[in-house]
Amino acid sequence: MTETPQRPRPLRVLAAMSGGVDSAVAAARAAEAGHDVTGVHLALSANPQSFRTGARGCCTIEDSRDARRAADVIGIPFYVWDLADRFREDVVEDFVAEYEAGRTPNPCLRCNEKIKFAALLDKALALGFDAVCTGHYAQVIVREDGTRELHRASDMAKDQSYVLGVLDDRQLAHAMFPLGDTVTTKDEIRAEAERRGLAVAKKPDSHDICFIADGDTQGFLANRLGRSEGDIVDESGTKIGTHEGAYGFTIGQRKGLRIGTPAPDGKPRYVLDISPVDNTVTVGPAAALDVSALTAVKPRWCGAAPVGPGTYTAQLRAHGGETEVSAEVVDGSLEVTFTEPVRGVAPGQAIVLYDGTRVVGSATIASTVRVTAGVA
Repeated sequence: MTETPQRPRPLRVLAAMSGGVDSAVAAARAAEAGHDVTGVHLALSANPQSFRTGARGCCTIEDSRDARRAADVIGIPFYVWDLADRFREDVVEDFVAEYEAGRTPNPCLRCNEKIKFAALLDKALALGFDAVCTGHYAQVIVREDGTRELHRASDMAKDQSYVLGVLDDRQLAHAMFPLGDTVTTKDEIRAEAERRGLAVAKKPDSHDICFIADGDTQGFLANRLGRSEGDIVDESGTKIGTHEGAYGFTIGQRKGLRIGTPAPDGKPRYVLDISPVDNTVTVGPAAALDVSALTAVKPRWCGAAPVGPGTYTAQLRAHGGETEVSAEVVDGSLEVTFTEPVRGVAPGQAIVLYDGTRVVGSATIASTVRVTAGVA
């Protein structure tokens, strides 16, 4: 008698539904796979009208309604959970504090770490759910020994593992990404949503910071931190312009410097350094941005921490490419050396290490070593 292979045990799944097409299709796929799915939309602002509107797909009242309609079509229960206080403390206030300190944070990464796979996951587990499902493009692979690994999505063009590199073993054990293992274009995802009768099929993607309503990051920071005029100087320390707050700049920035005096060589200038202490922004040529090494702090590992020096690839921004590095944990910090210099690396950004497609872990860049100007 031939035994029929047993299907995996259905799970109780909490699907985080932003109101966009990806999370709606992910919830639909989880339900279609036989899991007991409940949809939840996260209310992340005490005043949702202040968040970006116009069908951006994240955190507005409009998005909540879109998520509810999608859940109705899928045929799953739906709730709205208020996590506005946690979001303000862990994401918005962190964002402001990092810029005030002259660093460049990634709020989406912080939201995954502190909200979707911490506050939301903790509440889900307390209510008896087995997993949290999101529309991220990444894969959780279960090895033969039962351990779990986070890998890049099958389609590198849509891979979002960079912003998930902060997830640890416990969080990976309860994470589900139904979109990560299929090679489909975004048009095909939208076509699938349309076949399923989901009205969000043609809804635009969200690309900007959800809590900055008009997309003006510098204006948002000025309202929170106040305007504070300071100097823009060249590499020799000569004043060549003024600004209204050093927090409004990031390493590698070219546009918006408003420097009246052209460079001696006539080439564009870039932000090289931000000093919150004396409210000074230093600018210079593009070549001065080249970085050969960095130190990153607060590492978080997607599995066991690496032991000894190793060779990896690294990603330094959400939509950036890979670069070869050697890395080692020294006294709790991650010391990284680049095989070839890279340009425009800013303290506050995350560096995510990969072994092939496997995510090794993530850490926050604290300082860099410039090729031509030493430590920055």
